[in-house]
Amino acid sequence: MAKEQVRAVCPYCGVGCNLLVVAEGGKAVGIEYLNEAPVNEGALCPKGNAALDVLDHPDRLLYPRRRVNGRWERIGWDDALDLLADNLRRIRDAHGPDALGFFCSAKCTNEENYLLQKLARMLGTNNVDHCARL
Repeated sequence: MAKEQVRAVCPYCGVGCNLLVVAEGGKAVGIEYLNEAPVNEGALCPKGNAALDVLDHPDRLLYPRRRVNGRWERIGWDDALDLLADNLRRIRDAHGPDALGFFCSAKCTNEENYLLQKLARMLGTNNVDHCARL
């Protein structure tokens, strides 16, 4: 099977470091440094170097789940999004928008974090924080 290299952005923070993911048979099997990357010039932090460790980890959640009678059961994506929207609306309507809080992640891109804060503002709250601040 032929190996291919796919240019990617590291998923761990908002810096935007570039790397090459080595894929074989449609599966990521390694990381190569991209020396001509303008942001990181090929260097990666320890998190970036371990970026592939989470892909096939047995504890990684691949589907949404809902707790029913103390046990987690798999639900569909549409059901999960409906449940989330209903609960956000219920909490906001019952307790006001400042009862909501949003916690962004360094594992998201800047664009994803931007969208989360826009969602918070749309729901009427300024309660947005980010793990990098801690």
